[in-house]
Amino acid sequence: MIDPISAVAMATSAYKTIQKMVELGRDVDDTLGQVGKWYGAISDFNEAKKQAENPPLFKKLFNGKSVEQEAMEIYIQDKKVQQQEKDLRELLMYTYGPEGYKELLAMRRKIKEQREKVVYAQIRRRKALFWNTITITAIIAMTIALYKLTVLIIGKI
Repeated sequence: MIDPISAVAMATSAYKTIQKMVELGRDVDDTLGQVGKWYGAISDFNEAKKQAENPPLFKKLFNGKSVEQEAMEIYIQDKKVQQQEKDLRELLMYTYGPEGYKELLAMRRKIKEQREKVVYAQIRRRKALFWNTITITAIIAMTIALYKLTVLIIGKI
């Protein structure tokens, strides 16, 4: 499972590296690898937000955080990401112009679709299998317990 806070921490690390490289006078072309890492972490963050919106039953029941606390954490991280994205957009627009930025967005959409199909779909399948297994195990255990309780009650009658 992808943790939204960890994904934003990775994005922030890449973002700070980009800032340092630019401050040191490095060419934007040199920083594009870090920009790619930032976009990858943001993609993970967005997937984590989707997963948080539809948690499995047992997570809903046993999650230690309140709904409000979890929502506030995601909201704060989302605002942080939006500010970083704004800063990077300005940097890229300044360097490559509007057409270069549009080209980057098109590439980003394509990569996001591919990642969605392969990586995140696999993560969702694994997560669903895990939670379905736990649910089935719990149902079987409750059925056995109910059966034994019924046998015990009938035996005493």
